[in-house]
Amino acid sequence: MFTSEINKLGIRVGKKEINDILFGANPPDDMKRQFTDPATGQYNAAEAMRAFNEMKRKGTQEQKDNFNTYIDQLEYIRMVDKYNSLMNNSINYPKWLLEKQNADNSLLGKISFVKEVYSSIPDSSIKITDKEIADYISKNKDDYKQEETRSIAYVSFPATPSAADSLDQKQKLAALAAAFDSTKNVEQFLAGEGINNYYAGFVSSKRIQIANKDSIFKTPVGQVYGPYLEGGNYVLAKVEGEKMMPDTAKVRHILVATTQQDPQTGQMQVVRDSVSAKKTIDSIQKAIQNGSKFDSLVVQLSDDPGSKNKGGVYDSIPTGQMVPEFNDYIFGNPVGTKGVVKTQFGYHYIEILGQKGNNMAYKIAYLPKQIVASPETDAKALNDANLFAGDSRDQKSFEANYEKNLKPKGINKGIAPDIRPTDAQVRGLGLSREFVRNIYKAKKGEVLQPERVGDDYVVAVVTEVNSEGTQDVAKARTSVEPLLRNKKKAEMLKQKVGKVTTLEAASTALGKPIETADSVRMTSKSASASLGYEPRISGATFNPSNRGKVVPEALEGVNGIYVVRVDSVKTTAIANANVAEQRKQMYMNALQMAKYSSPVTALRAAATIKDRRAERF
Repeated sequence: MFTSEINKLGIRVGKKEINDILFGANPPDDMKRQFTDPATGQYNAAEAMRAFNEMKRKGTQEQKDNFNTYIDQLEYIRMVDKYNSLMNNSINYPKWLLEKQNADNSLLGKISFVKEVYSSIPDSSIKITDKEIADYISKNKDDYKQEETRSIAYVSFPATPSAADSLDQKQKLAALAAAFDSTKNVEQFLAGEGINNYYAGFVSSKRIQIANKDSIFKTPVGQVYGPYLEGGNYVLAKVEGEKMMPDTAKVRHILVATTQQDPQTGQMQVVRDSVSAKKTIDSIQKAIQNGSKFDSLVVQLSDDPGSKNKGGVYDSIPTGQMVPEFNDYIFGNPVGTKGVVKTQFGYHYIEILGQKGNNMAYKIAYLPKQIVASPETDAKALNDANLFAGDSRDQKSFEANYEKNLKPKGINKGIAPDIRPTDAQVRGLGLSREFVRNIYKAKKGEVLQPERVGDDYVVAVVTEVNSEGTQDVAKARTSVEPLLRNKKKAEMLKQKVGKVTTLEAASTALGKPIETADSVRMTSKSASASLGYEPRISGATFNPSNRGKVVPEALEGVNGIYVVRVDSVKTTAIANANVAEQRKQMYMNALQMAKYSSPVTALRAAATIKDRRAERF
């Protein structure tokens, strides 16, 4: 449905746009988590690009297929964003409508009334049959539509790491401390342990946001601190160096690249060999020394698109943002220094234009090890889940088994309602498309076999099956029954009032006093404390045929019945009658609300469709 509308409008996402999504200033949250430098807390776009390119070259076919699926999802999300933007820009509030609303809002009514609330009649005295509910649903089908959904009750058996698993992981990491301490090649050592994001540059202490950082800073250079706990990992930290450095720097540079990112594929490609790149950068350095203008050379020769159009300038660079060689040169040398630096991107001619701040900076290598459940812990959780599932043949035995064997142990039973066939996760449990598929393969009352969802083994029973269409009586009763009950009460109270003649007669019939409300407005939710929110009262008040009269019939309200006399209606000034400003404010409010809504609902209502995504995924 969405895809069809997008195709009709010609909405597309180019490869450059995808690269910007992946490696730009606002990458997806999952990539931020995976490629954020633990020392600086900054997203490392270069490392993300390197990892993706490596996967494209050497990854398995499954990895490549998963990556392509991920890119397809990003493209779809971006196209939906563009579609929503088009819809939002079409929002309009007609001038005539606001002028009419202002005219209505300027009216102020005074009424006298007699009321009797529905609660004066006990609910227990009013019976609502299934047929009455069914008839009401039939007359109001649009209000009781439902999607295909299922609900489950479930019990989780955690396979999370135990205290013993955590201690075992800590001890294993501690056993590596001596080798980590004595290694002469930290990068190679970390790579051997599966860590490929080592940042071999200095970072200001102000930018290092890690657990136990004060203790790490006190560790002598060349020595290891830890293991210490950070998140779900135990970590060893080796202090490689420390020195006083500026906090930020301003530089300009010219890059002669040896590798560059292909804007179409996102892959890094060799653009020239190292020897020719070095000759070119040496020529540039010599030309500048002989009086050539930097600004002219950067426009003609620099391969860095991020700074080329700004005279090669990068301003307010914090430590740890640039690749290590670039970083250490601009922070390890004084302002005015000029020279050539080689990095993974090629050769840079750099001039340091300015520096600010001064703090201790550290070069730290981190060796993290995730705390994972041992095979024994995992096997115990699975065995407990199997035992429970084996004794739970249907919903009745599931509930009995839980009450007898698990509840006394403090194990909670969860409820997950309204699971849709296309959902990829279950609220309260987590992501598992396979689990949702199995829920839809089961019948109502059927107990599923244990399934791994996140860190838990889950045993679930299908408690409710709702087909797409109109709600049945049982589903709709909770919302329909109070409406029908109040309607019956209203008829009983109206019979008690009899024919409406005067307020005094209604007061006598109901045994209730005559009350007044002197500030009734079309938009007011509460004209008086005793009246409350009663839109039918507002409607009757401003009906021209009722002015100066008793409304000829008792009104069925939200809270009771009302016999009303409209004493007067007058026009008043309103605080905000500037139509242009109102239109602007309503437009801004609509844009804000659009963040939490989607045009899918309108498209679905206008189309005849069958959602078959659940059959494919």
